Amino acid sequence: MEERDSLAALHRQMRACLRCLEEGHLITPGAVFSGVATAEVMVVGQAPGITEVEAGRPFNGSSGRRLFEWLAETGWQEIEFRATQYMTAITKCYPGRGRGGKGDRVPKRSEQKLCAPFLDQELALVRPKIILPVGGLAIRRFLGAVPLVEVVGKALPGEDGQWIVPLPHPSGANLWLNQPANRERVAQALAHLSRLWQCLGISPS
Repeated sequence: MEERDSLAALHRQMRACLRCLEEGHLITPGAVFSGVATAEVMVVGQAPGITEVEAGRPFNGSSGRRLFEWLAETGWQEIEFRATQYMTAITKCYPGRGRGGKGDRVPKRSEQKLCAPFLDQELALVRPKIILPVGGLAIRRFLGAVPLVEVVGKALPGEDGQWIVPLPHPSGANLWLNQPANRERVAQALAHLSRLWQCLGISPS
């Protein structure tokens, strides 16, 4: 109960946070995340998009549809996953559109630094058995500056005993996924997840 109360307190802090706005970053305040203290899997994205802000939940748009299509291949249905697992991001608030209006702006390093303590606390309180970093920014947080082709398709041991299974950003605009070899890497990552569910006693719906 104490850990659940602590996570609830952290959630209140994240929702009330205005650090980036006060530092002059042009974000839309309102942290977007979901999950429970008993989660065994944590998905970590880059930052919420505008549809995530409007809906108040992570991976709500087209990227989320593809992500949940991938998870469905390993046995997880979206409703059950959202209800029982944890979804968050490197930065919690919508960073706005990128230059020229194409895509969302990548959060600056200073924004990432301001938000980093929140992710550290989420990891410490939830203690997931498996972390799914989605996209380059999240992958760098856990594995350093490595090319996607070197890590997508693998299950890697994390520093705290958990497994890290990197996934590319599931956006339809992600040209990386146009290459057959890269789609095969995603398939290999999903196969690793299916095996990990069994080995770690995690039960998809």
